[in-house]
Amino acid sequence: MFHLLLLAGVVLGGYILLIRTLFKRSKCKGNAAIAGKTVIITGGNTGIGKATALHLARKGARVILACRNRDKAEGAIADIQQETGSTDVCYMQLDLASLKSVRCFTETFLKTESRLDLLINNAGLVGDGRTEDGFGIQFGVNHLGHFLLSYLLLERLKEAGGGRVVTLSSMAYCWGHIDLEALMVNRHLGTGRYSWQFFQAYCNSKLCNVLFTHELAKRLKGSNVTCYSVHPGVVKTELSRHVSLWQKVFIEPVARLLFLDPEAGAQTTLHCSLQEGIEVLSGRYFSCCAVQEVCAEARDDVVARKLWEISESLCGLS
Repeated sequence: MFHLLLLAGVVLGGYILLIRTLFKRSKCKGNAAIAGKTVIITGGNTGIGKATALHLARKGARVILACRNRDKAEGAIADIQQETGSTDVCYMQLDLASLKSVRCFTETFLKTESRLDLLINNAGLVGDGRTEDGFGIQFGVNHLGHFLLSYLLLERLKEAGGGRVVTLSSMAYCWGHIDLEALMVNRHLGTGRYSWQFFQAYCNSKLCNVLFTHELAKRLKGSNVTCYSVHPGVVKTELSRHVSLWQKVFIEPVARLLFLDPEAGAQTTLHCSLQEGIEVLSGRYFSCCAVQEVCAEARDDVVARKLWEISESLCGLS
C-alpha cells in the first residue's frame, strides 16, 4: 500500500511539475487596436492559426487565411464568422511547399489588398519528403516558404506603419543545428526513413525560424516594422499528421493528458501581435507571453546572415 501511495505521489508530482514548466499556460493581455487592420495568417484554417484568427476577427481585424486547402479554409471561415459575427475573413490560396505559389499569393495580395499590418508565419509540419522545388519538406515549408513570403511583403508592411512579423518557432530549436555548406549542396536540413531523423530536421527548421527573425530585425532597423519568433507551447494540433500510426498511438494519450489546446497555444502569438511597448524587443524569441533568452547558436550574427543570403539564393532573389 505504501509503495502504491509513493508511486501515486511521484506521478502526481511529476504531472504538476510538467504543467507548471513544459506545459505551462499563459494569457495574452495585449490590447492594441487591430480593428480595420489587415492580417495574414498562414495555415490559419486549423489549430493555433485558427485560434489566432478567431481572436483577431473578434477584435475587428480583416483576417486573410493563407492556406493550401480551400475546403478546409472555407470551413474554418464559416466557423469564425459564426462565432465572431465578422464578415471580414477571407481565403487566399497559398502552398508554402511551392515557391511559385508563394509568388502568386503575394502578387495577388499586393494587387487586391491596400494594406498589411500583421504577418503571422504560423504554418508548419513534421514529416519527410521534398517540396515542389526539390527542397527538404520541413526546410521548404517551415523556413524557406515563409522567408520568401515575408521578403515579398515587407514593403507593404512598412507602408502600414507599425507592422509586425510573427513567426512560429518552437522550443525544439534548442536541439537544432544548421550545416550551411551541406544545406547549399543537399537543399535540406536532414532527411531519412526514421522518425528521429525527420524530427532532427524539424528542430533544424525551427532554429532557422529564430535565426531568420534575428536577422530580419537587423534589416528592419530604421523602419517601423518589428518582428518576433514564438514558442507556442506544446500544443495538440495537426502538426504531426504525417507521422506513423504507432507514433500517433504513443502521442495521443500523452497529448490528451498534457498538451495545450490551440487557444492556449495561440496566446504568445497574440501577445507578440497585440502587446504594446515590445517594439524594443524586435528580433527576440518569446514563450509564455514573455521574452526569453536563446542559446548562442540562435543568436549567431554570422550564421543568421549566411542563412539569409543562402535563402535569398535558393529563392532566386540574388
